[in-house]
Amino acid sequence: MEPIAVEIRTEILAACDAGEGTRIVAVRYGVSESWVRRVKQQRRESNQLGPKTAAPRQPEWKAWGDWLVAKVTAQPDIYLRELQAELKAERGEEVCLMTICNACRALELTRKKRR
Repeated sequence: MEPIAVEIRTEILAACDAGEGTRIVAVRYGVSESWVRRVKQQRRESNQLGPKTAAPRQPEWKAWGDWLVAKVTAQPDIYLRELQAELKAERGEEVCLMTICNACRALELTRKKRR
C-alpha cells in the first residue's frame, strides 16, 4: 500500500485547520478517522507532513553470507547443524538453524547428498 501523498496530507490538514471535524474530513478524502488524527499528531509533534519512512533492514546473515557460500561449495552435503557448529567455532556467530536455512534459500544454495 502506497503512502498518501504530501499534497493530499496538506489538503486534509488545511481542512482540519479550517474547523471541519475529523470525521467529515476522513469521509470526504476516503481515509480513516484514526489516520487523520495520527497525521495531525505527527504535524504537532515533529512538524513533519511526509509519511514516515523506515530504513531498509539487512538480513542477520549478510555479514557471513560469503563464508556460507564457500562452506557449502566446498562440501555440498553438509548438514545445517554442522554449518551452525562451524559458524560458532570459526566466526563466533550463534544463530538458529532457520536463519542458516533462510540464508541458503536467499543465496540459492542447495545442499545435496553424495551418492
